[in-house]
Amino acid sequence: MNETSSTRPLPLRGVRVLDISRLLPGPWATQMLGEFGAEVIKVEQPVSGDPSRHNRPQLKKNSYYFNAMNAFKRSITLDLTKPAGRAVMHRLVADADVVVESSRPGNAVNLGLDYATLRAKNPRIIVCSITGFGHTGPLAHIAGHDLIIQGFTGQMGCALDRVNPPDPPGVLAADFAGALYAVIGIQAALAQRAQTGEGCEIDLAMFDALFNMGILPLSSAMARSAGHSGEPRVESFGGNPRYATYLSRDKKPVAVALLESRSWRAFCASIGREDLISDSETLADRLSAHPEHAASYRRALEEFCAAHDWAEIMQRLEETGIAIAPILAPEEAMDLPQVAARGLINQIDHPVEGRMPHLVNPLARAGLARAEHDPAPDLGQHTDEILRERGFGAAEILAMHRDGIV
Repeated sequence: MNETSSTRPLPLRGVRVLDISRLLPGPWATQMLGEFGAEVIKVEQPVSGDPSRHNRPQLKKNSYYFNAMNAFKRSITLDLTKPAGRAVMHRLVADADVVVESSRPGNAVNLGLDYATLRAKNPRIIVCSITGFGHTGPLAHIAGHDLIIQGFTGQMGCALDRVNPPDPPGVLAADFAGALYAVIGIQAALAQRAQTGEGCEIDLAMFDALFNMGILPLSSAMARSAGHSGEPRVESFGGNPRYATYLSRDKKPVAVALLESRSWRAFCASIGREDLISDSETLADRLSAHPEHAASYRRALEEFCAAHDWAEIMQRLEETGIAIAPILAPEEAMDLPQVAARGLINQIDHPVEGRMPHLVNPLARAGLARAEHDPAPDLGQHTDEILRERGFGAAEILAMHRDGIV
C-alpha cells in the first residue's frame, strides 16, 4: 500500500474492514476508509462481482466507475447465498473491526449477516448497513435510488413555482451523503468502542443523511412548524437574481453569486451602474429574492453576461475576484489550474487498465489520507491469499473453488 508523505501514521491503520456493499455509496465509503489507512477486504459474488464493474464507460476490463470507487481493497469472491460461503464470512468477521453492507432490509437477516448474528461471532464488530430509507418506517422497502431520495427530501422541490418538473440533479447527493455519514459514523463507532470495548450497529439511511443536510431547503417549512410564517424564504434556488445562472455571449452558462452587499456594490461600480445599488439593503436581504429590484438586477446581469465571452468572464473573475464565473463541463473542470495547484487529481499505473487519473482525497494535504491510489482489484484477485491468512488449508481452498463457494 502507498503511504502518505507524512511521517505520522494514518488514522485508521490497523483497522480491518469487510466490504460486502455494491455500487454506491458503500464502496466509496470503504475506499475512503482505505485512504485513511484501513485494510479493506471487498467481498464479491463469484463470476459477476460488484455490478459496478460493468458500468459505462468501460476501460480495458472494468469500468472507470469501479476503478474510481475501489482503490485500497483486496477482492475475495464468496457466494453468500450458500451456507458454506456464509461460514467462511463468519470466520472473516471473527478478526474484523467493521462490516459495511448495503442489501435491502431483511436480506442480511436471511443471509445470517445481520448485526445480531455477527455480534455473536465478534462482540467488537461494527456493522454499518447502508440502505435507501433505513430498516424501519413505511418506506423501508423502497429501493434506494438517488433520484427518488432527493425527491423525498425536499431538495428538488424548492423551486417548483418556477421549474416544474425539475431536472434530475447533476450530483448524486443522496449516495454521497450516505457515504460520508457512513465514514463519519464508523469513525465515531471506533472511537466509542475504544472507550467501551463493544461494537455497534449503524442503521444508515441515505434519506436520513441527505434530509439532515437540508437546513436551507427545509428552513421555511421548519419555521412554519414553529408557528411562524416562514416568509420571505431563504432564496438560493433560482429566485434570487444575484444568485442565479445566465448565458455568456458565446452561449455558455454562467453562475452569478453576488449575495453580499459588498460584492454587489463592487460589481455595480465595475460596470458603471451605481444606480443599481440600494442604500436600504440590509444583511437580511443576502438570501432574498430582492422583490423590489429583481427585474432591474436580472436585466443588468443578463446584459453583462451576454456582452462577454466565456474566456473574458473567466479572466475577469481571476482579476477582480467578483463571483461571476463560467459553468464548466467536466473536462474543463479537470483542466482548471486550481485543480492542479491543489493536487486534486493524481495518476495511477494500473497493471490491467494502464495509466489513468483518480481523484485525491482533500484530507491528504493534512496527512490524514493517502494521496496515491492503489489499483482497484481484479475480481477475486486475493481470494486464496485471504483464505490462507485466515487458516484455511490448501485442500479446503481447492474444495471451495470446486464447489463454487469462491
